[in-house]
Amino acid sequence: MTSTVAELIVRYMERLGIRHIFGMPGAHILPVYDALYDSSIQTVLAKHEQGASFMAGGYARVSGGIGACITTAGPGATNLVTGIANAYADRQPVLAITGETSTHIFGRGGLQESSGEGGSIDQIALFQGITRYNRIVERTDYLGNVLNRASRILLADNPGPVLLSLPFNVQKETVDEGVLEDVMTRAHVQTHEPSCANAKDIVNMLLEARHPVIVAGYGCIRASARDQLGRLSRWLNIPVASSLKAKGVIDESSRLSLGSLGVSSSGKAYRHIVEQADLVLVLGAAFNERTSYVWDRELLNGRRVIQVDVNPEQLEKVFQADLAIQGDIRKILDDILRHLEVREVEQAAELPEDAGESRDSGRGYEVFQTGFALVEKFFRELEQHFPDSAVVFDDNIIFAQNFYRVSSQSRYYPNSGISSLGHAIPAAIGAQFHDPGPCFAVIGDGGFQMCCMEIMTAVNYDRPLNILLFNNATMGLIRKNQHQQYEQRFIDCDFVNPDYRKLADSFGIHHLLVDTEAAVESLFRDTDLVNGINLIEMPIDRNSFPNYSSRR
Repeated sequence: MTSTVAELIVRYMERLGIRHIFGMPGAHILPVYDALYDSSIQTVLAKHEQGASFMAGGYARVSGGIGACITTAGPGATNLVTGIANAYADRQPVLAITGETSTHIFGRGGLQESSGEGGSIDQIALFQGITRYNRIVERTDYLGNVLNRASRILLADNPGPVLLSLPFNVQKETVDEGVLEDVMTRAHVQTHEPSCANAKDIVNMLLEARHPVIVAGYGCIRASARDQLGRLSRWLNIPVASSLKAKGVIDESSRLSLGSLGVSSSGKAYRHIVEQADLVLVLGAAFNERTSYVWDRELLNGRRVIQVDVNPEQLEKVFQADLAIQGDIRKILDDILRHLEVREVEQAAELPEDAGESRDSGRGYEVFQTGFALVEKFFRELEQHFPDSAVVFDDNIIFAQNFYRVSSQSRYYPNSGISSLGHAIPAAIGAQFHDPGPCFAVIGDGGFQMCCMEIMTAVNYDRPLNILLFNNATMGLIRKNQHQQYEQRFIDCDFVNPDYRKLADSFGIHHLLVDTEAAVESLFRDTDLVNGINLIEMPIDRNSFPNYSSRR
């Protein structure tokens, strides 16, 4: 039995488990769109291709599956770049499908041609550094091989984005549907034998240490290792600090949580490691600029270090480890727990009620001394009203890092890939197509104006969303740096905002101004934050700055 390539691509995506695809149609991709008409895959029309790629990334992060986006040739593809780069930095499995001019006019100046021939845009070169695999499919005889390579990356333990560009004439060619029978569309289930050597070495080092600390990164979340991490922490009374991306990997209100480790955090985790720890177990955390306090040598100096990561490129990238292990974090933690059982290591006594008091009190006051009481109040109310069900996409990062204690059941997604402004709203919308629920996009007014039209995508598809908009009429972090590093020579950071109430009215969504603590309380008490679309405007003083320095 034969089908067109366009139909085969749609069947391929269905077999991958893709249920939604975000994008915008154009002439060069219409054969695939037409094949999607009768598909089980729901198409979602975004307002801009960058928004579509952010939506696909947000969907992938929340679902744990593959996000997908689709655009036409030329500007449709080039508009994907920022979102695909973000997916690359965050190792998100995102499949991007783009159209292309017909192969027989390559090099002849076809409209929106991206073949790289005859002086046209070279799409392959453009995406080379931000995808794990990308290909213009010029022939059908190797289509099965292309799809297999795409699958292996999308379904890998260490995935990344894949881009397939389909010339218009190739989309309409016919192929044998049997091609799909030889294409991998499900991850291989691997049996796992306990690794006694690795487990024994790690357990020995943990038991020899007087004050071990765990630094848990996003790799723990990707590996679905929350439960195992919590069990190990409680078993041996090991405090846990998380990277920013791993907030909530253990309940941040628990006595064993040190909170978030990072240059823009309050410093509790840093002080505990520097002043007390003699061993640091690093699980899936990249010691990037933020986590490492701009690569502060004092953080790990003089301490034994164990590092476990599924990605070999992360091992000893920044620091030397006494023991470095490449492998699946969940499986390795299972081995450790099994080894503790075999050795009959007694579980530590539960910490007394006041043991974590010093860690939990005074959240953020070293970073935010004045001017941010409303922000802190908002996050306290968020914790109270949605203790275990909130999904938060955060462009701002610094406020939540200090004021928001994430439970192990809530989900917090900071914009820490390439830190592109305007990410939170479309990413949150994409997430809502997987599992609608109480969802918050936290964003400043500068980033908001980069992506606000995507709110209409939420309106069009009736997807609930709460947008917390910080209004200080400035690019806050740029103004902070110009205040700290450039003698207050403010340039191109301040701007005039629209009337956000009128803007919300034009979208047909609710607007709420929260400018007092009573207004914050009323917001959580009287507003439908589960089923509605709400623009929550919070004024902030443009001359109130966090105290940390990025040194630039």
